[in-house]
Amino acid sequence: MTDFDYAAIDEILHSRVRLSIIAKTADFATVRDATKTTDGNASIHLRKLEDAGYVAMQKRFVARKPQTLYSLTELGRRALLAYVAHLEALLPPSRGETPPKDATR
Repeated sequence: MTDFDYAAIDEILHSRVRLSIIAKTADFATVRDATKTTDGNASIHLRKLEDAGYVAMQKRFVARKPQTLYSLTELGRRALLAYVAHLEALLPPSRGETPPKDATR
């Protein structure tokens, strides 16, 4: 076992629903449908990501109907890269590879 710091896992991103939300820029209905959640559940996950600064919300009108778009911020991108690097630190090195020195990049 490595000296993996499980406490350093980003709790905001460590959710199946929130990870799928940040995958691409999308409107609320698309996010809700893609994650197969209710309006309330999707809204709560989006709010957590927004409060952390990981996604940005933009409201606009399309054909006179309100539409809310969500997109990954630069802070969210950096957090996601650090999250992935942290998880990669769990894997044993492949043959011929050396283990990463720092999982937080």
